[in-house]
Amino acid sequence: MVIAPDAFRRALGHFATGVTVVTTCDSDGRPTGLTASAFSSVSLDPPLVLVCVDHKAQSYPALLERGRFAVNVLRRDQEMVSRRFASTRLDKFDGVPFRMSALSLPLIDEALMQLECVTVSTHLEGDHTILVGRVEHTHVGSGEPLIYYRGQYDRLSGTNS
Repeated sequence: MVIAPDAFRRALGHFATGVTVVTTCDSDGRPTGLTASAFSSVSLDPPLVLVCVDHKAQSYPALLERGRFAVNVLRRDQEMVSRRFASTRLDKFDGVPFRMSALSLPLIDEALMQLECVTVSTHLEGDHTILVGRVEHTHVGSGEPLIYYRGQYDRLSGTNS
């Protein structure tokens, strides 16, 4: 017996995650991206991360074709950026400040952290593809992370010294 999708989603909602926007450019050089909470480190040597991308995501074809992506970890005050990239809008970058990196990847301004990655493998699993990327460059900002928990945006309850 397999668990129903709604029950699975409800259970997973009890796992707090950071919020990321995964970005790349399409074959015409236009920036594209999506909000993703399925992100994790894989290895320190070599430095590898993974992201899971829904096959229905607008930017899925570009992420596969381009062979590189950036992970932008959002700050607490970037909830609207997360909501925009989680939408089906075609103009997700409209009004969102970003810069193009040395690897020609769109990096969202003021993100808490950014990783520029080259895709080293892909794994088709269910309705998602797991992209494993080798981290080529990192950029670390300051602030507190945007958290997603039980279907809502949240924040850390304490402050670090």
